[in-house]
Amino acid sequence: MDALISVLPGWLQQVNGWEILAVLLGLAYLLLAMRESIWCWYAAFLSTLIYLFLFRQVGLLMESGLQVYYLVMAVYGWWHWKSAGAAPGQAREVQIWPLAFHLRAIVLVLVLAGVSGMLLSQLSFARWPYLDSFTTWGSVLTTWMVARKLLENWLYWFVIDSVSLCLYLDRGLYLTALLFALYLLIVVFGFLKWQRHFREQNAGSPAKSAG
Repeated sequence: MDALISVLPGWLQQVNGWEILAVLLGLAYLLLAMRESIWCWYAAFLSTLIYLFLFRQVGLLMESGLQVYYLVMAVYGWWHWKSAGAAPGQAREVQIWPLAFHLRAIVLVLVLAGVSGMLLSQLSFARWPYLDSFTTWGSVLTTWMVARKLLENWLYWFVIDSVSLCLYLDRGLYLTALLFALYLLIVVFGFLKWQRHFREQNAGSPAKSAG
């Protein structure tokens, strides 16, 4: 077995078994979310639980703390998709945000990232504190958007996943970086699928905005 491992690429030899499981569950989450399946939240909860410890080990403190929020949102997302008056077997309706909501949300994320990045750079051993903070606060917002089935969540994820991919490469989480490269492709298809659903549900009626 040692001889077999020795011929593998250096980055592959460093892959943690728990990281492999977290990656597979993370991939399952996004594919199920793209299909608007409530089972995505089960995969999200388990993947998040593993990443909470993995990110702590490699010094991505904001990313590790973010996983606690993800655990809560996995439960909330499951509840929100399951309830709120949707008929049995019927997917919840996709919604959109007015432009003003997006502008306020983006400014808030940038301010929070700046403040927490400054604090992390002075008070902790965190690596890339500002980028780590940006992906964290951006993910906080965007995970809530997924739970509320806001169409634009996929656009936010594209930006956040691009930055996260660079962070994971820097910290040696190569399999997770590969997962996020796949995420970038899935995000495109997810946006197109939800957009088609949004147009179909609003055919002949005004588009529904989330207030």
